[in-house]
Amino acid sequence: MKIAILDPSHGISGDMTLGALVDLGVDPEWLMALPGALGLDGVVVHITDVKRGEIACKKVNFDIPPQPHGRHLKHITAIVAASAAPDDVKAAAMNAFTQLTAVEAAIHGTTVERVHLHEVGAVDAILDVVGSIWGFKLLGVEAIYSGPVTVGDGFVETAHGRMAVPTPATLRLLEGIPVRSGPEGAGELATPTGAVLVRVLSLGAPPAAYTPLKSGYGAGTRDPAGRANALRVILATTDGAAERETLVLLACDVDDLSGEFVAGAAEALRDAGALDVTLLHSVMKKGRPGVRIEALCSSADADRLEALLLTESTSIGVRRTIVTRRALPRRLLTVEVSGQALRRKEVSLPGGSTRLKPEWDDVLRAARALGRTALEVSDLARRAAETRTV
Repeated sequence: MKIAILDPSHGISGDMTLGALVDLGVDPEWLMALPGALGLDGVVVHITDVKRGEIACKKVNFDIPPQPHGRHLKHITAIVAASAAPDDVKAAAMNAFTQLTAVEAAIHGTTVERVHLHEVGAVDAILDVVGSIWGFKLLGVEAIYSGPVTVGDGFVETAHGRMAVPTPATLRLLEGIPVRSGPEGAGELATPTGAVLVRVLSLGAPPAAYTPLKSGYGAGTRDPAGRANALRVILATTDGAAERETLVLLACDVDDLSGEFVAGAAEALRDAGALDVTLLHSVMKKGRPGVRIEALCSSADADRLEALLLTESTSIGVRRTIVTRRALPRRLLTVEVSGQALRRKEVSLPGGSTRLKPEWDDVLRAARALGRTALEVSDLARRAAETRTV
């Protein structure tokens, strides 16, 4: 399996991530065309060769013309949805922006709908987030891991005034993720955009064993003496054993919550980032029928989802178990069935063979549009070649 390992020992930001991806082989022409693919007219991308701490790096900068206003989440959603990015890239990008705006709303005591990213910052963040997620896909990366994030020290000037490093948004986004302070006098090394990329992309600590293929370096803006202000990203391969990951299983039992609220709690957990949610029948005290709610999540999300489970259910206690999961590599493809676009998940099995499964929501939508049964549409999607119309 092809993986990427983020090494933010000198910090991480969106432009540093893009620079490292170009250094790893992402086509510079693709990156320079990215603003047009996102409908961000007038933005110019500059890619230059620089040195940070005597290490050759790629530096990415954007020339952004004056913008009419800040952008709320609904505006960013519209830009991402209308772009030429693949569906899985759009979904991951919107997860990042949803978490970023939710954190900003909580910090400033307002709602997600009222939060807006400032004019130039919004354009910069859209390019950084979508470009980084899309860039990893272009490199064929199937899983991403991260080492501890060095956040810096001191203070930084922001649109909301002078703030301690890490800023409130960065710190909130890195909850549950290993971080390091310093070095002394470093200033801000991890930005909110860099932090949200770690949060939505990283599966946790790098595997104990892997085979490096290539490393790339993305430069930060500053060039301090004696330290390489750059993000290193490592491309590598792993064997089957390295595909196992350590996760957290949250569980609680309830016997006083009606069915619709049980379903609502499960849906809230899924929307908040749980990897899997299971509902099981259970027998509780005095033989009362109950429901066990189980949520599988990363260690970084465990505290947040645990609090959500206690809030969305009537349980007064949640059990936490550390579990190991082997997840098969997968990718999302798109095929056409009689003019209807359907996403199709391709899973790589041990031994090298693959298994295909159409996404059910797409099958159901296409079946209704075509006046055919879901079984017929599913069968056609399974047999369709990736570039062929059925």
